[in-house]
Amino acid sequence: MALPPEVCIRGAGIVGRTLALLLARERVRVALVVPPAAAGKQDIRAYALNTASRTLLESLRAWPDPAHATPVREMLVHGDEGGRVQFSAVRQKVDALAWIVDVPALEQQLADAVRFQPQVEVVSEPASAPLTVVCEGKASATRDALGVSYAVTRYPQHAIAARLEAAQPHDGVARQWFNDAGEVLALLPMGGVQGRSLALVWSVDQLRAPALLAQGDEEFNAAVSEASHGALGPLRLTSERAAWPLARAIADRWTGTMPQAQGAAAQSWALAGDAAHTVHPLAGQGLNLGLADAAMLADVIRQREYWRSVGDPRLLRRYERARRADVLQMSLATDGLQQLFSHSVGPLPALRNWGMRGFDRTRLLKHWIANQAMGLKA
Repeated sequence: MALPPEVCIRGAGIVGRTLALLLARERVRVALVVPPAAAGKQDIRAYALNTASRTLLESLRAWPDPAHATPVREMLVHGDEGGRVQFSAVRQKVDALAWIVDVPALEQQLADAVRFQPQVEVVSEPASAPLTVVCEGKASATRDALGVSYAVTRYPQHAIAARLEAAQPHDGVARQWFNDAGEVLALLPMGGVQGRSLALVWSVDQLRAPALLAQGDEEFNAAVSEASHGALGPLRLTSERAAWPLARAIADRWTGTMPQAQGAAAQSWALAGDAAHTVHPLAGQGLNLGLADAAMLADVIRQREYWRSVGDPRLLRRYERARRADVLQMSLATDGLQQLFSHSVGPLPALRNWGMRGFDRTRLLKHWIANQAMGLKA
């Protein structure tokens, strides 16, 4: 890159690379900090991406091929005492409620797109720029070094993730079960609509998680089959298991001014993705929120007055105001659902399952909720 970068992005995950491509499209010079690849375990992550996220990634030519992005035609959510909510793409008059995307495939698409984008320079160390965007994830060292408070509310749960193969085709149906202990099991369809591959995300009590991880494959298969009420017949592990503690968190500041030497030009910073916020995975909205951050920040920069720098503090506050409300709304919604199913005192189980059945019959409200989840605000 002949000229110095205007934006330095620290963190080359999905959000960081997406932001780099969006800014490059607006002719903004970007330095993308990509640390050396570390040899690690098999990457079994999968994300549910909504319509807004798909449209964004397609505009960057970074959407994975159909083998790695399975449409969700239907979603079935089960309560602990017979409550059930069903969402249907047909009733919403859309092609899919979401797409279950294989993370390694999406990351490769983005990496390929970055490699052929001349406005993006891949660097191994942070570069000086008017704006630094921190996309390092929830454990961001840069955020901590900037003195930003990251208020974390921990759940007494761990998420267990794995890949499974079912005896029966999943038919593009995403299934989720809540139990009276507040645990949530999700089986997400992968490998195409007629496939039998599943991504498991199982939020379990933190004291129970070590025992599930220590089980032999057959014992674990049986445990998941039982928790999913045999909906797809016997299940078989096809990957390693991974686990992590669950929490929701939000930074007290999303933008600010970088510490600077006396006489140096002012530089600014902004947070995006998990470096700014995390939510409970039960609604599958974590990455959608991060991609919406990238889209909003790029849009604010694109629409800036000609005399404003990309690091103008007033400009960055527009981004923070625009995103904070949406993130707080989703955070409170997912936390409320988790809390609702984590208590089983008195009539609460019967009431919440009665509420699920009632909600399932309310067409207009269901339609609105589904549109919100798909990123369709109208």
